[in-house]
Amino acid sequence: MNNIAKTLYISDLDGTLLTPDAQVTVLSADIINSAINGGAYFTFATARSVYSAQPITSQLSINVPCILMNGVSIYDLKARKYIKNEYIPISASAVIIDLLKEHGLEAFMYKICGGVLTCYYTQISDRVMRSFAEVRKNRYKKPFVQCGDLTDEADGETVYFTLMEKHDRLLPLKNAIDGIEGADCAFYEDTYTGKWYLEIFSDKASKKNGVEFLRREYGFDRVICFGDNLNDLPMFAQSDIKVAVANARAEVKAAADYIALSNTEDGVAKWLIENT
Repeated sequence: MNNIAKTLYISDLDGTLLTPDAQVTVLSADIINSAINGGAYFTFATARSVYSAQPITSQLSINVPCILMNGVSIYDLKARKYIKNEYIPISASAVIIDLLKEHGLEAFMYKICGGVLTCYYTQISDRVMRSFAEVRKNRYKKPFVQCGDLTDEADGETVYFTLMEKHDRLLPLKNAIDGIEGADCAFYEDTYTGKWYLEIFSDKASKKNGVEFLRREYGFDRVICFGDNLNDLPMFAQSDIKVAVANARAEVKAAADYIALSNTEDGVAKWLIENT
């Protein structure tokens, strides 16, 4: 009888598996692909959408569907299709949009219709957010649609709102979002700019629920995860073994069972070599 536990290895991307210039090193790719070829199961969980996550991880032989947009979507990279999406209730989207207006904040609103992810916005005055949009439109050919009012586009296919701003500008909105039925959010510091992300989604979506889905649907006995930021803590809560990279936030290290080398030292890949 085979008593070896079927194990899923799942890593966050930015700040964990990726280097500070958002790349998977050749060494990390070689080690992870070697483990996969040897029978390991490996995937990732990220706040990124498919448009940026897929090309960044293209050198990896990912053999389990990945978790996108902080748990909103489960996506099969090989088949290039969504397996499951969590949609924001229409009533919750209406309240979110009203709060955005009340707080004078701009957001990108995402919808998945017919298997296609599309981003809607009214205007982009912030320089960082404008750069964010231009990179994704030009590099990843991501569909962006400007509209007069997000309310006109919000419907049952809405999955996500994302904002990037200073911590103190976003905190009042985050506190208001916490009280909306049917909605949840992730609030964490951006790995690259020092600004903060506020990402709003269905209360059924989280990295935790994404890991739970993968465990159940694909029969994993054990989950080992890697992370660095606050939005990885829900994933830690659903994993059997939690590994923080050395550059992780203090809160993430405190919740971890192990501390790996940093993301500049191929920490995830080297932990795999030493512990499998």
